[in-house]
Amino acid sequence: MINLDVLIEIITSFAGVTRKKSIKRITDNLKDVYNVGGKTLLNFGDDASAIEINDNQLVLLAADGIWGPLMSADPYWAGYCSVLVNVNDIAAMGGKPLGMTNILSIHDVEVSKQIIKGIREGSKKFGVPMVGGHMHPDAPFDSLDVSITGIVDKDAIITSFGANVGDKILITIDLDGKQYPTSPLNWDTTSFKDSKIVRAQIDMMNVLGSKKLVTAGKDISNPGILGTLGMLLETSNKGAKVELTKIPKSEDVSWEDWLRVYPGAGFVLTIPPECEEECITLLNEVNMTSAVVGEVISEEKLYLTHNGAERVLFDFKKNGVVGIMEE
Repeated sequence: MINLDVLIEIITSFAGVTRKKSIKRITDNLKDVYNVGGKTLLNFGDDASAIEINDNQLVLLAADGIWGPLMSADPYWAGYCSVLVNVNDIAAMGGKPLGMTNILSIHDVEVSKQIIKGIREGSKKFGVPMVGGHMHPDAPFDSLDVSITGIVDKDAIITSFGANVGDKILITIDLDGKQYPTSPLNWDTTSFKDSKIVRAQIDMMNVLGSKKLVTAGKDISNPGILGTLGMLLETSNKGAKVELTKIPKSEDVSWEDWLRVYPGAGFVLTIPPECEEECITLLNEVNMTSAVVGEVISEEKLYLTHNGAERVLFDFKKNGVVGIMEE
């Protein structure tokens, strides 16, 4: 039995969602410097920044810090995920990842060994080199931050800003996965698979961008499936209506957990209606299960519907994920 009110409370109080509100405090104070060189293509709010380097190419820059509870629970998995999340940020933009750097703070040497082991495995899996960084060998805590650089043709970029009223919302997830033992809200679809399929899933986002099949996109990250969609809608200044049970889902996971998972391969996309069939066909070729779950609307709210019932999950003028549209 699905209770929309309970699900909405779980999503809106989820730390993966509530922690995003702090972003606005930082970006509000950096507005005067984000484009001082005059070559920054996008404003704050996307998975990676895009800097023009010539007439047709953009360099993509992103960074992620690994959440403390994950570091404490499983430092090996934290190291592996530091690669995964950064690669997905570049993929979500339709880009090709080139290389990573890291900042590693070490308090416990044995913990740091596990972190490095995870980074090595992630780098091998995704085929993206870890080329350098900085180390604090005498820190009072263990922490890991990783940055990544990618590249994309200007006419192939996928941003969070481009959703249009009437676009279909397509959610695509590799359902061939499992909850990671030490971190059940991580839906692991990569660690046990051949790197060929893992890299093909990343490359497919570049294909969708190059074919101009997608108007906006984000990789499903810490806020979960609907929290990530909420962030996309905020940057696009739009809303949406989503039918809950159309979302691709593993039968082994409850809705309460599934809507909060961080999948190894999962994206939220907006697409013109005429591109639906081609998008789903292409994604299916790389083992991604895809479904149109709703439609973009002009009203700046995200509605969740099920069995004729309808509830507001996010009112972006009052309680958005990042808060960039709040009055």
